[in-house]
Order: sequence, then C-alpha cells, then structure tokens
Amino acid sequence: MDNAISSALHFETMVWPWPIAIYLFLAGVSAGAVLIGIAVKLYRESRGQIGYESGIVKGMALIAPIAVIIGLAILIIDLTKPLEFWKMMIYWNPSSVMFWGVMLLSVYIMVLFLFLAAVFYTPLMAIDRRYPIVGTVLALLKRFEKPMQTSMIFLAIAVGAYTGFLLSALKAFPIFNNPVLPILFLVSGASSGAAATMLFGMLCFKEKADSQDIHFVHKIEKPVLMTEIFLLFAFFLGLVFAGGVSAEAARVALMGDFWSYIFWGGVVFCGMVLPWLLQWFSPRSLTHKPGFVAALCVLSLSGVFALRHFILYAGQMTAI
Repeated sequence: MDNAISSALHFETMVWPWPIAIYLFLAGVSAGAVLIGIAVKLYRESRGQIGYESGIVKGMALIAPIAVIIGLAILIIDLTKPLEFWKMMIYWNPSSVMFWGVMLLSVYIMVLFLFLAAVFYTPLMAIDRRYPIVGTVLALLKRFEKPMQTSMIFLAIAVGAYTGFLLSALKAFPIFNNPVLPILFLVSGASSGAAATMLFGMLCFKEKADSQDIHFVHKIEKPVLMTEIFLLFAFFLGLVFAGGVSAEAARVALMGDFWSYIFWGGVVFCGMVLPWLLQWFSPRSLTHKPGFVAALCVLSLSGVFALRHFILYAGQMTAI
C-alpha cells in the first residue's frame, strides 16, 4: 500500500507537486466566496436588508483575502527561487501564463480590500473618531462601491478560470490542455466558495442554519453542482473522443490505481453524490441543524480539494 501511494505521488513525468494543488484550491475558494458573497449581498439589498450584516457576506470578507494570500504564498515558496518572485512584476513577460497570473492576482487582491472597505463602511466608520482621515478615505471608497462590485465579479471569474489556464503552461500533458478545464475549475470554485462562506458564516458569525441567506445559497448550489457534473462528463468525453494519448490519459486517470480511487471516492461520491443523498433523504428536522449543514459544507470542500489534487497528479501521469 505504501509503495502504491509513493508511486502515485512521485513519478518520472511529475513537474508540479501538491503545493500547486493547494494553491489552485485556495484561489478557487477565494474567487467562489467573492461570487457567492456578492450574490447574497445583492439578494439582501433587493429585499431592503443591509448586505454586510449577513454571516455569508462576513464569511466572504474573512475567507476571500486570507485564502488567496495563503495560496499565493504557497505558490511563491514552491518556486525554485522564491526570493526573486518580485522580478516577475518588474520584468514583464506577456508570453508567460505565470506573469499574467501574478498581474491578475495583484489587481484582484488590491480591489478586493478596497471593495470590502466600502461594503463594511458603516462599522469601519468607528475608526473615524480617532483617525478622521480614515473616514474621509472610507467615504470616497463608498462612492465607488458599485463599480468596484462589478469589477470584483469579473476579477473573481477571471481568477477562478485562471487556475485552470495555469495548468495549460505544461503543454506536454493532454489533460491540462483541455478547453473545458478553466470552466470546470471556475464552477467547482464557486461550489467550494458557497460551502466555505456558509461554514464560516455559521462558525464565526453565528449565521443560523435555516436562515434565508443559507437557503438562498443552497438554491445557487444545486445548478452549480449540476453544471459541475456536466463539465466533468464533457471534460473526459472530449479526451476520449480526441483519441491517442488523450484517450490514454483519460483511461489512466479514471481506471488506474490510486488516483482513480480519489476521483470516484473523493470527488464523485464524497463531494457530489453523498451530499445530494443527505439533502434529499434526510428528515427536514435534521437538514436545518447547524451540524448537518456544516457536514455538507465539509463534504463539498473535500470533494473540490480532491478534484484539484486528482487533476494535477493524474494529469501529469500521461505525457505526449
């Protein structure tokens, strides 16, 4: 068993190891949390409620910046020369996927903090009593909240899709050069963002498991999950129809040893089938319990986490 796991984690064609999978997961969670948080904010505002008072929106404010910063830190540390990372921002290389990723994430993080300051304008104004300049800056940011909100939607979509485009830099692996991959990573990122905002909203900000905001996120989750299943099917079907090395890559990934178990057991069963079965067949008295909702969130996050590792490792097992 140990030899099987070792051979699954270390093989001749492997270029990028597990830290990249964690980065891809965290960046997707951040982007997904922003999309879900903004959706809940707009939902509350349409009903005459204050957006930032929602535990989901507060969860987004906590998760989105922390997840992307930790993910970026992991990516930098994994580089051959992490202390020279800053050179990518000074010496431009438009032909590099990594360069565009650094630029995108830099803008994303900057606009995210400005947007959060505008969203939480009212509670942050308490600082104005001691530092009046802060109030002036916050008032200016508040004026541009809607344009920043629109920008954050596009930036979150770009970051979510970029996690798939990043893998296309390894051109020798057919799984990574599948056009469905960026969309699949974007949609699965939205799924993980929904789970993360609900989980942290309940744990850190006392959001009720049967609140209207949680119900709204559940309504978003269902079509997102169906889209994710369709994209996974299209992803592997495209590889099979391409034939040759691409078809072999799909066979190794889905019917091999260790990573095929991760896919069918971790991604499909734990991340998709089991949460669906629990929601549909559990009594209503149980589905509104915080522990039940938290368990569903953990299962969903585990499935997306497994998907990132599966794609990264299984994708590198078959080269052109």
